[in-house]
Amino acid sequence: MEIETIKQQTETAVRELIEVSGLRAGDILVVGCSSSEIVGATIGHGSSFDTAAEVFGTIMPILSEHGIYLAAQCCEHLNRALIIERECAEKYGLDEVCVVPQPKAGGSFATAAWRNFAAPVAVEHIRAHAGLDIGGTLIGMHLRDVAVPVRLSVSHVGEAILLSARTRPKYIGGVRAKYE
Repeated sequence: MEIETIKQQTETAVRELIEVSGLRAGDILVVGCSSSEIVGATIGHGSSFDTAAEVFGTIMPILSEHGIYLAAQCCEHLNRALIIERECAEKYGLDEVCVVPQPKAGGSFATAAWRNFAAPVAVEHIRAHAGLDIGGTLIGMHLRDVAVPVRLSVSHVGEAILLSARTRPKYIGGVRAKYE
């Protein structure tokens, strides 16, 4: 599949998710991205740094335009740690861990984030406001407690299946409670 198509699918997905989920400046979007799946290989067996860098390069300007933080999920070889900007870690009180992702240990997308963020850090845990899972990377562990699936107009990025979610506050209080 052509890179321009992949970039367009990515842009459409990110813009739709921001709109549907109501993300605001200062919120966090977690993205798990298998470049292997995008190019039609099995996750973990066909990594393409160039493809991941193009996807990252498509996502970041959109998030920057809205003041939204990106949390780039690493692969299972780094226990699905996340690469974020130091500013985000400080704002949310997240503990930094020592690791630098590489295409074969952390994944190409996380490596692209590390190489392009102004002040990248790795963290183990985050509670993101919304998420994109490109290629079955299992981002659910990094979302807030109540994740709500979001169906977008695009279902794939390249050959990778695309899933997305927003989060919402928990409903508490029982039958007499009122909710907005």
